[in-house]
Amino acid sequence: MTSPRISIRSLIAAAALAAAAVGCQTGGAASGSVSLLDTNSLKGWHSFKKPDAPKQGWEVVDGVLHHIAKGGGGDIVSEQTYEEFDLEWDWKVSSGGNSGLKYFVTDDRTSALGHEYQMIDDEIHADAKRGPKWQTASFYDVFPPSNKELKPVGQYNHSRVLVKGNEVTHWLNGKKVLTYGLGTPETLAAVQASKFKNVAGFGTRLRGHILIQDHGDEVWVRNLRIKDLSAAAAKP
Repeated sequence: MTSPRISIRSLIAAAALAAAAVGCQTGGAASGSVSLLDTNSLKGWHSFKKPDAPKQGWEVVDGVLHHIAKGGGGDIVSEQTYEEFDLEWDWKVSSGGNSGLKYFVTDDRTSALGHEYQMIDDEIHADAKRGPKWQTASFYDVFPPSNKELKPVGQYNHSRVLVKGNEVTHWLNGKKVLTYGLGTPETLAAVQASKFKNVAGFGTRLRGHILIQDHGDEVWVRNLRIKDLSAAAAKP
């Protein structure tokens, strides 16, 4: 029996389709993005309002950021600040675990507040049981996600936050699950109904750090990459 011939052109086309499929699954990797994680250190990160990274609780092993359960250390923030950006990462939490990624975290506030992309065990954690505004991929306590597909605890999820102009979108595992406008009447009203109602500038676009939360639980983050979309970064 003669095997059918497979042309080089067909192989190239198949490879292109496979690459496109991977891109769809991740929500569209940003060309020109840079990694925010070192291979085996906390280089590029520090404690909020402190010059250095914490000495305990956090570790980076083979490019994976890990918070040790009850390890302490507190929240960590990126050295650089961003205003418009395309940010992607993979993450997982332990059973019953809770963490979050915040953006627009500024040093002029007394505590490390920002817009939080919630990362939590939706099935077990008490905070998640309060409702969708406190579950994975929400703008924590402000807007809930919709049409999301969360992987089981122990498996990595892929997330993305895109801030372009005054529009913010949250993605989860290749699906857009939330869109909101910065400074819009709808957003500011939702902020007023949240615990952030007395935080000046909350709900508007700010230049700030990226933050990973320490809630005492285990969390793993890898492939954390960002593309700065600000006007200054866009100049040739």
